[in-house]
Amino acid sequence: MKKDNTAALLEFALSVKGYLTENEGLRLFELALEAANLGPCLEIGSFCGKSTVYLGAACQWKGTTLFTIDHHHGSEEQQPSQLYFDPEIYDKKAGHIDSLPSLRTTLENSGLEDTVVPMITTSRAAAKSWSIPLSLVFIDGGHSYNCVLTDYQCWSRHLIKGGYLVFHDIYLDPTQGGQAPYEVYKLALDSGIYIELPLSGSLGILRRI
Repeated sequence: MKKDNTAALLEFALSVKGYLTENEGLRLFELALEAANLGPCLEIGSFCGKSTVYLGAACQWKGTTLFTIDHHHGSEEQQPSQLYFDPEIYDKKAGHIDSLPSLRTTLENSGLEDTVVPMITTSRAAAKSWSIPLSLVFIDGGHSYNCVLTDYQCWSRHLIKGGYLVFHDIYLDPTQGGQAPYEVYKLALDSGIYIELPLSGSLGILRRI
């Protein structure tokens, strides 16, 4: 899908399994559309590809690349007996979560296979030899403090000036959700190299200065 089909692509994103609200997805698209003028984008935690479609639509429009990172065995809260366990992505034969087939289907059906480069690995492993400057980094992988901190430490250093560092599941009120992403978000803000933009749903948005 090219620029003139972007509306259809954004509509398609609504049908993809995931946890972004429509407003959050559209805000991601807007940020990536601006950021992609400066270079490629990267997301950590593609799952079945909902955020991938929003980000990928912008990257396709601008003719750049979206890199995605996910081991596809699910985050802590998606495991059996946990709050966000989904039996539809549980591979009974293998005995673990496997969201990779869903991501592949999403990329095929969206026409984003020439835009999105999936990396089936951990965030830390992908970052070991990374050298490509990035215009946007979206952190939405594991939600434990150590996982979010690792993602931030591994990838924020590759963000160019003017680029966006975006966190999902930022809740100012602890009764609304876990606080690990918010704690790392505040750590990033305290570094003094980001401007804080207004929250969009649970998206925390920082711009590198």
